[in-house]
Amino acid sequence: MKIAKGVAWVLLFVLIGMQFYSPTKNSAIGEHTAVFLSETNPPKEVQRILETTCYDCHSNNTHYPWYNNIAPVSYWLADHIRVGKGHLNFSEWESYTPKKKDHKLEELIEEVEEGEMPLKEYTWTHKEARLTANQKEMVMEWARKSRILYQLGPQPE
Repeated sequence: MKIAKGVAWVLLFVLIGMQFYSPTKNSAIGEHTAVFLSETNPPKEVQRILETTCYDCHSNNTHYPWYNNIAPVSYWLADHIRVGKGHLNFSEWESYTPKKKDHKLEELIEEVEEGEMPLKEYTWTHKEARLTANQKEMVMEWARKSRILYQLGPQPE
């Protein structure tokens, strides 16, 4: 019993200490997705869907919920964002090769089609990110059309 009480006190102090050392926030200033939007030219509705369902984890700018200020949730969210940006970062679109851009769009189609994206954990607290069948189809159709740009390669002028 004494050991359990000691462990509980240590955990409490660790949790309190974590409140003072939060992870760095993912926040960009300016038009961080401008190149992506310019190249792929999504319709306004698809652009809105991308902004509300994808950008928080897949760009250099996240809109954080209030509970991000509470550890260990802040660490959990930071890890989700780090992993998400590792898979696809719309803010870094310019640095991708045409082949990689094509592949990223192919993966986007697969993830949306299979219902893997947006993550269930995200849609639990972001109801606006729950996609209807029509919205999914709009996003996938836009991505299929955009892939053609990268499959054809640069066109002579």
